[in-house]
Formats: sequence, C-alpha cells, structure tokens
Amino acid sequence: MPDHTKRAHPARENARTDPAPADWSPETLRAALGRASQWTIDYRRRVGEFPVFPAIEPGQVRSALGERPPKEPEPFERVLADFDAHIVSGLTHWNHPGFLAYFSSSTRAPSIVAELLIAAVGVNAMLWRTSPAATEVERTAVDWLRQAVGLPASFSGLILDTASTATFTALLAARELAGTRVRADGLAGGPALAVYTSEQSHSSVEKSALAAGLGHRSVRRIAVDEAFRMRPEALEAAITEDLARGVRPTMACATIGTTSTASVDPVEALAAVARRHGVWLHVDAAYAGPAAMVPEQRARFRGWETADSIVLNPHKWLGTSLDCSVLLYRDVAPFRESLALTPTYLESEDDETDLMDIGLALGRRFRGLKLWVLFRCVGTDGLAGTMRRHIAMAEAAADRLTEGGVFELAAPVSFSTICFRAASGGDPATEDRRNREILARVNAGGRSFISHTELGGRYVLRLSVGSVHTEERHLDEALEALHRAAADLSPGEPA
Repeated sequence: MPDHTKRAHPARENARTDPAPADWSPETLRAALGRASQWTIDYRRRVGEFPVFPAIEPGQVRSALGERPPKEPEPFERVLADFDAHIVSGLTHWNHPGFLAYFSSSTRAPSIVAELLIAAVGVNAMLWRTSPAATEVERTAVDWLRQAVGLPASFSGLILDTASTATFTALLAARELAGTRVRADGLAGGPALAVYTSEQSHSSVEKSALAAGLGHRSVRRIAVDEAFRMRPEALEAAITEDLARGVRPTMACATIGTTSTASVDPVEALAAVARRHGVWLHVDAAYAGPAAMVPEQRARFRGWETADSIVLNPHKWLGTSLDCSVLLYRDVAPFRESLALTPTYLESEDDETDLMDIGLALGRRFRGLKLWVLFRCVGTDGLAGTMRRHIAMAEAAADRLTEGGVFELAAPVSFSTICFRAASGGDPATEDRRNREILARVNAGGRSFISHTELGGRYVLRLSVGSVHTEERHLDEALEALHRAAADLSPGEPA
C-alpha cells in the first residue's frame, strides 16, 4: 500500500513556498489614510472651484484609466494622483454648493468619517449573530429617525440602499397581504392586480410593479389637481372600477414631496380611501420626509401616521452619504411572509431580529452606523435648522426670480423646490426652446447646475436647494445666470 503520509500534496506545498501577497503593513495603511484624509479635506475646501458638471465626452475618463489591469502593485500616492487627475475631473460634483439640479445627495463631514469606520470593521449585518451591534445600531438609528419626524412607536423599520428598493419591498409585502399566494404559487393564474399612484409620482413605483411581475398595465396613474396633488375622488373611482372588473387593488402610493414639483398629496384623505377598500398605503417621503423634523412643516405630513409603510432618504436632505434609505412599517409580518427564506446554515434562535428577512438582499452593509453618527454629531436641532434654512432660501429665491416678470412660477413653491419658466406669451414650442436654451447656458457656465421637468406638456425649469454646502451667495450666482441667459435670449430671438 502506498504511503501517503510522507508526501505533501503539491497544492499544499505551493501554499507553503509561494504565499499570497500580504496586505499593506500598518505603516503603509497609516500613510495612505493620511494622504486620503488630506485629499478629502482639500477637496471639500475647493469643491466650489470645479465646474458642477464636467465638460467631457463619453469614454474620455475610461480611455485615461488603461485597458488592462496592472500585474504589479503600485504605490497609493500614484493611484491617488491618477484619481485626482483623471477621475475627479470627470465627476458631477453633488457636493458643489451650486448643485441645485436634483434632490441633493451632499455629504456631511461626520458621515465621511462614519463610512471609514464602516469599511474598517467590514461587517455583514445579515443576521443578528453575524454582527449583533450592527443590527442593534441600525434599529436604534431608525427609531431615532422615527421619533425625530414625529411618527408613533407602532412603526419600526430598517435601512435599505435606495427608495426604489424600499418601494419595491413594500409592494411585495402588499402583494402577499392581498391574498394572492404569489410566494407559494407564483403569479400565473392568479387575479389581476392593480397599483395606484399619482401622475406626478416617482418612476420607481412603475418600476417596482415591473419587477414584482405585475406588469406595466397594472399601474393606474391617478389624476392630480392644479397644485399637482393626487385627487382622492379619482383614486376612489379607479379602485371602484377595478373591483367591478375583478381586478384586485393591491397598493396605493401617496407622495410627500414629488420629484418634479415637491407637491404633497392629501395623505389623510387618500388613507381614508385606502382603508375603506383594504388597500395597502405606501407613502413616498424620500425627499421631504426628514422635513417633518421642522415643527412648522409638520402639518404637511398629516395622515402619514396611518400608512402601512413609509420611505425616507437620509442620504438626501440630511446629508448622510449614499446609500441610506429608511423603510418604516407598522406590521413586519407581511414583509417576512413575502421574502423570508432561511437556509439551514443561517438558522439561529434570533430570527426575529434578522434584518435579512426583509427585502431581497442577503448581505447588508453597516449603514446604521452613519445615521447614528449623524444624529450624535449634528443633533436633531442642527438637522432641522439646515432644512429650515434651505426652505427659507428657496422661498426668497422664488420671490427674486419672478420679480420683473421675466420668469413665472409653474407650480407652487414646495419645501425647497422651485419650478419656473421664462414666458413671453409666444407660441408654446418657441417658449419651450427658449427655456431649454436658458438651462443649457446656465449649466454650461459651470457655477450652477439646475434641472428641468415637464408640467402640463410644457418644458419647465427646476431648482432645488438641498446641499449642506449651499449658501445665499450660491443662489445669487444661479439667479444672476438665469436672468443673464433670459436677457441674452429675448423672446423674439430664435433659440
């Protein structure tokens, strides 16, 4: 019989004689962190000097990065230099004080430090036992947010990546609660389902219906009033019509702070309609939800406490770094029933605290830490103060923007968002072209970045104050650029 005890296996022999390259030494890590931290401080100090939007062509950054991966390690200082030279110059700078285009995702300094700590510990918070503190920090931070925005203790929740994921997760719970048995039997042969949302709601509602297998035709876009708010009587009519056709109403989505205009749906009235028909009510407050911390804004949220689920994004107005989207719910059971699936190797006695059972993802980042750090380092008064200042800045900017009649509001100013257009009384197509050119000229200037939307079939300019770095002087620059562009493009001049 051959003697296997005296010869090492070739792979094991190689493992002893040819070890894998070691990680950086503590000294190398310390030096790299020092360089990275100094770069971060310098960047935040000079971010306003960059063009908000880069003047580059598609593929330009990629061509500078090299076609093949390097075989040998390079010093971090060289990597950092290339990052600064080739990558930063190709960024749209969301932390720029002139970033007024979308709902801002600027980053407060404490969140940057928290991200470093998250990367350093590198935990996966899928189960309570895989990192007990990560689960409990997340639950604490989410509950602090709940308290800060004035929601009752009947709500609990967790942190997901984005509002789109949160809405999708809520729809799966609503679909299961509607008695469709989709988890067990799939959609085939089941009743037709319907989802109701405003004409002004975010596209993530439709996308969630697609991903959940309901199909695009399942989405009912409910009409809005003159202030772009969903009409409760139109929701009632749509649900009644579907019930008569044998379609099962599944979820209604109301919005507090719509993407285009930041309009606020009448949640209290919509909730009454949803309750009457046993329909799940989801509230998309991704942008504006944190503003419930501001006492004088709290009345705008009346009725959201009756919702089945709510989404708020601290990575927007609160200045927590991407990604950090909080999904709140009054009953966890439908969420677990829709997706919970625990293989034997992950079973534990702590299943009730395992956040992996809510949502599609198994692996979970330690997102709760940066929200906890944010509350500790800024406080609810500081957070509310920033939002109050942004709202006041937007209201003042709207008044200045419309002085003299060059610009007119296209929607009521809501929270910190302004929708407006240059109007001349000419034909609609010419006016739309003029507004497109005004936006292009302002954005090409590099100092301010605004966006656009469409309301009533007309092209509309849009400005939203939300960056923690934006001050009055930056709004002054944007308003001056807008008036200058409008003056250069007189109503009778072709754009």
